[in-house]
Amino acid sequence: MTRLLRTSSLQAVAGPSTLRLQAGVGAAVLAPSQPCAKRSYGSLSRPPRIAPRVQPSPFPQIPRRFASSLPNEPSESEQREKAKDRAAVGPFNARAAALFIVTGVGLFIYFQHERSQVAARKAADTASAKVGRPRIGGPFELTMASEEGGYRVTHEDIEGAFSLIYFGFTNCPDICPEELDKMGEVIKSVDKDHGPIINPIFISCDPARDNLQLVSTYIADFHPRLVGLTGPYEAVKAACKSYRVYFSTPPNADPSGDYLVDHSIFFYLMDPEGRFVDAFGRSAGKEEVETKVRDYIKKWKDQGLPISKADLKERVKADPSRKVAA
Repeated sequence: MTRLLRTSSLQAVAGPSTLRLQAGVGAAVLAPSQPCAKRSYGSLSRPPRIAPRVQPSPFPQIPRRFASSLPNEPSESEQREKAKDRAAVGPFNARAAALFIVTGVGLFIYFQHERSQVAARKAADTASAKVGRPRIGGPFELTMASEEGGYRVTHEDIEGAFSLIYFGFTNCPDICPEELDKMGEVIKSVDKDHGPIINPIFISCDPARDNLQLVSTYIADFHPRLVGLTGPYEAVKAACKSYRVYFSTPPNADPSGDYLVDHSIFFYLMDPEGRFVDAFGRSAGKEEVETKVRDYIKKWKDQGLPISKADLKERVKADPSRKVAA
């Protein structure tokens, strides 16, 4: 009875086109002239699945290309080289930036510390030089010889610039001229690089014979800035004592006598504060003296200390109150 009911439920349907019915593994194709039956299914059976007709696309088909087939793709060796470069440089991220800043701050602190240490060492060297400096130099008052006459000069007048001071006498046959020539050559060489910052000074230790006119004529043969100083016996003796200079001229020497003066053969380098720096004897050659003088000047300048122009002769002449009566 059930079978008869299922059979009777089928109805013939005519369609304009062919329908493909798929049920399970089989398929039935009905021609347009054949009737198509509708069938109702019970709860135990499933409706057949109908595969839709795939219409051809009106657009042309473009073949897909994979990444490996791109024409501009770098080769495997180039990719390895780029990977090495990236690994060598590394990414500059926040961590790298922080490390860069910390390193920069550390280097800045280090160099500031080293700079302060260098300044401290220089100050210590200067202090030790002051402590170990011989007590050479001191107060004196002498007369500067010039063609216009004499001018009063004191130890304070040599301050401001460096000074090279030599003790001798105008009747010296050979040693004094040689030493004054050497001193003048050193000053000329230093002037080329630093300008006039050294006052050359000649102090006579033969006051009985070395009057103003004789000293003025004598120094004209040497450096043009050379200052010639002389004075009474006691004043010369006091100056020689301040500079630890020995001389054998007796107090009552006859100015017309023919004698030699035994004296210390040194010229002394004094700094712009009028303090002793170094002494150069006859055995010191021009090159040695020049090297040491340049070194002392460099140290002075490196400390930022002032140096005035070496114009002792002009400054003294410009002050009428210093003129000594003939």
